[in-house]
Parts: sequence; C-alpha cells; structure tokens
Amino acid sequence: MNREPLRSKVTFRSIAILPLMAVMLVGLSGSIDRESSIDGKALRTMENNAFTYGEKLTFAVKYKFVTAGYAVMSVGNKPVTVSGRPTYDVRFSVRTTNSFDKVFKVRDIYRTWIDVDGLFPWKFQQRVREGDYKKDFSANIDQRARKARTTKGTFTVPSYVQDVLSAFYYTRAYDLRKLKKGQSFTLKNFYGKKAHTLRVVHRGKQTIKTDAGTFRTIKLEPMVKDGGLFKSEGKIYLWVTDDARKMPVKVSAKVPIGSIDSELVKYSGVKGGLAAKVR
Repeated sequence: MNREPLRSKVTFRSIAILPLMAVMLVGLSGSIDRESSIDGKALRTMENNAFTYGEKLTFAVKYKFVTAGYAVMSVGNKPVTVSGRPTYDVRFSVRTTNSFDKVFKVRDIYRTWIDVDGLFPWKFQQRVREGDYKKDFSANIDQRARKARTTKGTFTVPSYVQDVLSAFYYTRAYDLRKLKKGQSFTLKNFYGKKAHTLRVVHRGKQTIKTDAGTFRTIKLEPMVKDGGLFKSEGKIYLWVTDDARKMPVKVSAKVPIGSIDSELVKYSGVKGGLAAKVR
C-alpha cells in the first residue's frame, strides 16, 4: 500500500499550523498557581509590560528551506468592549503561499478578546480551512459564573480559564526569567469540552538569529504525550526573547521526516524596547 499521499498531507498540515502550536504549547496557562475565587464583585487584575495595542508579529513557516506559508499574530489598534469590559482584540492567522496552495491550501483564523485589566478571555473564535478539512469553533466565556458556552455545549471552567490563543498573551506577562534550566511549569487551558494540562521545561538560554534580528532567548520544550492535547511524534522547541516582552522568535518541530521551523521575519508595534535584541 502506498502511504506517501497521507504522509505528505500530515506534513503540510504540520507546516501550516506550527506557529499556532507554539501559541498553544507556550501559553496553555489557565492558571499557574494563580487561581482564585470570584465573588461576583471584583475580577483579577494583572500587570502587563509585555504587549499592547497595535502589535504585529509575522512568521515564515519553513520545511527543508522552502517557505510554505506565513503566520501573523496581531493585537487590534484600540480596545473593544465585550461583556461590559475593555478587551484586546487578538488575531492569529495562517496561510500557505500561492505556490504551496497547489500542494496543500491553508487559511486558518483564530481570534480572542482578552480582558485588558485581568488578561483573561471573554470570547474565542476559530475558523480552520486546511485542504478539504473545515472546522469552526466558538466560545463565550462567562468569567464571573465560570461557564463556557460553546458550539459543543456549556461547560464549567476554572477561574480565569484561558483559551489556546489568549493563554499565550497571558504567559507573556508571566515572569519566565525566574525559572532555571531544567525547571518546569504546568499549564492549563480550555478547548473543546475540557481543560488540558501540559508541562513545559526550561531548556536554557540561546542567542537566535532571524530575519527580524538577533535575540537573546529562553528555550522551552513542551512535554507532549500520546493521548494528551497533542500526540508526540518528535520534539518541539520554542524560543522567546529573554526580556519583559517574551516575544516569540522561533519554533522548531523535530519530526520523523525532518525538521519544521517557524521564524520571526518582522515585527511592529511592540510595547517599548526589546532588551534582548542584540542587533
């Protein structure tokens, strides 16, 4: 039996969604020892020195030196009111290049509305278009009642639960620098019908060169397991700037058929300077 077509399809999908995997794997932080009760009167507040309105990050997704597509993470230019609260309107999109569309076409869009004061989401939307595969998912998250009303039903969720996209931005506001090499932290997020847990290990510090510049970074490894949120076929590493911004710089997935990389090619609207940028 010829298995090459299936193998190729899996490869191309992996290339397209790699930047989103970075978002999920770094930021599955429903609560890192930060859950607290909600008494219906006051909601959590959290300092944010990592990102702001108008930030835009663009990544090139590559396989064997071929640029298969691009991914863009962006924060809206102004606050949007959701559930009576000001929010960051955050979007993540992935699309293959015109030439790669002939092999496997991808047009994915993820969107979340993150509370400006507390860095937790009120709403999440997903629109996946990958080849002939389509999937749509949405959730309205009532943080006061701890309920997620989704396209799959209504579910009870932990205090200040994150979705797969908002979690990344929450984690950027978390001080990763206090961790030492070899130490790990456990993260959670809600997606589909339940909360998922993942352990992420600090693998040390490296200087990484990209088209967007050269940066001092923290290297992280998500420890994926079969049967968990992701099925492991290799190792996945993520590099974020070793400063207050914790801007993602590179993702590398080591899979049986080689390596799939996503690298930052340009950025704008970053909140303040990047202390970790070497040149």
